Amino acid sequence: MSESAVANGAVAQARRPAHQDARTPDPPAKADPCVMVIFGASGDLTRRKLLPAIVNLRRDGLLDDRLAIIGVARLDLTEAEFRRKLLEDTKEFIDEAQLPDLEWAVQRFYYVRGDFNDDQTYAQLTRVLQTAAGVAGRTDNVLYYLATPPDFFGEIVARLGQARLTTEGPDRWRRVIVEKPFGEDLSSAVALNRELGHVLRESQIYRIDHYLGKETVQNLMVFRFANGIFEPIWNRRYVDHVQITVAETVGVEGRGGYYESAGALRDMIQNHLFQILALTAMEPPPSFEADRVRDERLKALLSVRSYDERRIREEVVRGQYTAGTSSDKPVPGYREEPKVDPHSETETYVAMRVFLDNWRWANVPFYLRTGKRLPKRVSEVAIQFKSAPLMLFRESCSDPLLPNNLIVRIQPDEGISLRFQAKVPGPDVRLGQVRMEFKYADYFGTKPSTGYETLLYDCMTGDPTLFHRADIIEAGWRIVTPILDAWKAGKGSPLATYAAGSWGPSEASELLQGDGRDWRQPSPEPAIR
Repeated sequence: MSESAVANGAVAQARRPAHQDARTPDPPAKADPCVMVIFGASGDLTRRKLLPAIVNLRRDGLLDDRLAIIGVARLDLTEAEFRRKLLEDTKEFIDEAQLPDLEWAVQRFYYVRGDFNDDQTYAQLTRVLQTAAGVAGRTDNVLYYLATPPDFFGEIVARLGQARLTTEGPDRWRRVIVEKPFGEDLSSAVALNRELGHVLRESQIYRIDHYLGKETVQNLMVFRFANGIFEPIWNRRYVDHVQITVAETVGVEGRGGYYESAGALRDMIQNHLFQILALTAMEPPPSFEADRVRDERLKALLSVRSYDERRIREEVVRGQYTAGTSSDKPVPGYREEPKVDPHSETETYVAMRVFLDNWRWANVPFYLRTGKRLPKRVSEVAIQFKSAPLMLFRESCSDPLLPNNLIVRIQPDEGISLRFQAKVPGPDVRLGQVRMEFKYADYFGTKPSTGYETLLYDCMTGDPTLFHRADIIEAGWRIVTPILDAWKAGKGSPLATYAAGSWGPSEASELLQGDGRDWRQPSPEPAIR
C-alpha cells in the first residue's frame, strides 16, 4: 500500500509504534485534489453510497478543498435543480450533524446532461472539466466513476479516449473506477478487460468491490500477519475447516430484472466471497506494496481446485427462496417478485465446498454460502480448529467438547471472537465454553460508513491494493464459469427451494453433514455456557 493509504487503513494500526495508543492515530494525509466525474450520477449508488462516502471523508478531513464533482446523467435538469435533488435524496443516508458537509459537497457539483453514447455529451464534459479544473486553482487530476449498467463500461471508456479525456501527463492523472458486475462469465470478462486496455493502462483501472473497503476485511491481513500467535496455526495442520457466510435478509428489492440475469453465483460468489476467501487463504506478501498483495490474492484463487461435472453435482448447491416470513412479516417467493419470470430457475442461494490445492491448505475444505431472504444479515469468516488430540476431560464434561472457533465478523457489529474451553468456578473440574471478543465499536468507536470511503480515498491517492487487477477478475470467473455452463446445460444439481426466513435448503446442510460437520448458525452466544 502507498504510505498515504496505509496511514488511513487498518495496516496503519500494525505500523504504529508500540508506545502509541491505537485510539489516537496520526492524522492521515489528504487525498490529491481532483475532479470526480460520476457517470450515472442520478442513480441510487450516488445518493446511497458515493455522496455519503464523500461526506464522511470530508468529516474526517481527508478531502482537499479543491475537490470538484461532475455528475453525468440523462435527467433533464438544470445544474441548480440537480444540486437540489442530490441534497434532498441524500439527506436520509447521513446523520443530521453532517448536513453542512453534505451541503459543502453538493455545492461542488456540476452537471452534464446527455446520453453516454452521444459525442456531444463528451464535448460538453470537456468544457465543464476545463471550468471545474480552473476554479480556485484546482488541478487537472480526474477520477471517472462508472456508476452505470455494465453495458456502458466499454462504451464510456472508448468515448473518453476518443475525446482525449484519459490522457495523463507529468502533473496529472486519469483514473477510472469500474463498478461490478465485471463481465458475466470468463469470455465476457476477458473481452471487457481487452476493451478497457485499448484505452487505459492497467494502472489507470480500479475495479471496485465495496466489500474490500470494510474495516474487518482489511483487518484480516493485519490480524494474520501482525500477530505472531495466529499465523503459525493458520494452516492445514491446525485448521479443520473454514466457513465463509454472506447472508442477506432482503429479497431482490425491485431489482428482479437484473437478478434474473445475474443470480447469486455471479452476484456474490464470484466477487465478494472469493475475495474474502483470497484474503483468508493467501500467503504473506513480501511487502504491502499494492501488486505484491494482489499477487498473493491471485495465487490463492489460482490454487482453487477446478470443478468437473461430478464435483458440480456433489459440491455445489443452488437454491431459490419461496414464500415465507422475514422480520415476522410475510414475504413473497422469488418467482412472485416484480420483473421475475414465474418459472425462473435463477438461484438466490449458493453453497459450495472449495479446496485450495497448495501446501498450506491441502485437503482443508472451505465452505462458502450466500443467499437472500435468510434469517440474519451477517457476513463472517469462521475458522474452526482441529480438536485436541486427547480428551483428558471427557469425564468432567457431560456435553461434547466443541473445537476452538475463531470468528471474524465483517458486518454488522464488526469484530473478532475466539471460543475456547475454561474451567467453571467450583470444587469440581467442570468445563465451559468461553468467548473472548473484540468489537470495533467498543475499542475504536464508530462513525457512519458506507464501505466506499477507503476505496475512494485510495483511488484519489493512487493506491490500488484493495481493487481488482484484470488477472484476479479472470481467475474468479475461471472457477465459476464451468458451474454456470453446467447449470445452463442441465447437468448440475437440481434447483432446491427454501422458505424465506430459513437458513437455506436442506441440501446445503447435507453438504456439510456428509463430511461430519454442520453449518455455524451466526447468532449471539453467551460468554460462558
